[in-house]
Amino acid sequence: MSESVARYPSLKDKRVFITGGGTGIGAYMVERFSQQGAQVSFVDIAEPPSQSLCEKLAGKVAHTPTFIPCDIRNIASLVSCIEKIQQQQGDIGVLINNAADDTRHDLETLSVEYWDDRMAVNLRPCFFAAQAVIPQMKRLGGGSIINLGSISWRLKQGCMPAYTTAKAAIEGLTRTLAGRHGEDHIRVNSLIPGWVMTERQLTRWLDADTVKDIHHHQCIKKTLVPDDIVNTALFLAADDSSMLTAQSIIVDGGWV
Repeated sequence: MSESVARYPSLKDKRVFITGGGTGIGAYMVERFSQQGAQVSFVDIAEPPSQSLCEKLAGKVAHTPTFIPCDIRNIASLVSCIEKIQQQQGDIGVLINNAADDTRHDLETLSVEYWDDRMAVNLRPCFFAAQAVIPQMKRLGGGSIINLGSISWRLKQGCMPAYTTAKAAIEGLTRTLAGRHGEDHIRVNSLIPGWVMTERQLTRWLDADTVKDIHHHQCIKKTLVPDDIVNTALFLAADDSSMLTAQSIIVDGGWV
């Protein structure tokens, strides 16, 4: 880990559970939290990259991350993974609801089945993962839940209405959980990325003109990268942010 990167002693040996940790921003989360000395577990449907990530970090961090294959649309399976980690490693102190799918879709042809599937990926697991870890956090005397949102609905993007609806709802869920469990010292915040240049974004939707347009709208004319998001997640997970809850933290270079 670079000496210029903040170190958070309170993350050492803390159990951290991340959804969608095998690729994209999630993979950076797994690596960076592991470098802080946290005991990281994660689920993903992408098995080869997830296994490769664990192999990459084995022997280089205090706790090699634990990967469990899981389709988070199956809530019983997701909850089972959380329970398995608790039984093997102890109570989870940090939950990062990162997994999402921003595949574009048309409003005019959107079916009930596809709408339900988008909610099953982008919204429903966030609640039930939180429901599963909250009793564990209570036993620990507190914890941090970080829900990944999106600026897309704030920008009124019309190319993925089910996704933007789910991401808007994330912020409502965050405030509801924060209000309900503040007395348990469980902090709940939304982390809202701008357009982060992940491999998925670069290969599917971004070209030179799109990147130029994004920079035009940002106050800071630089490319947003996964580490920009992870830096904020580390702070939100650490005790350094002990009085920060019910907030939506936007990391987008000043776009919205």
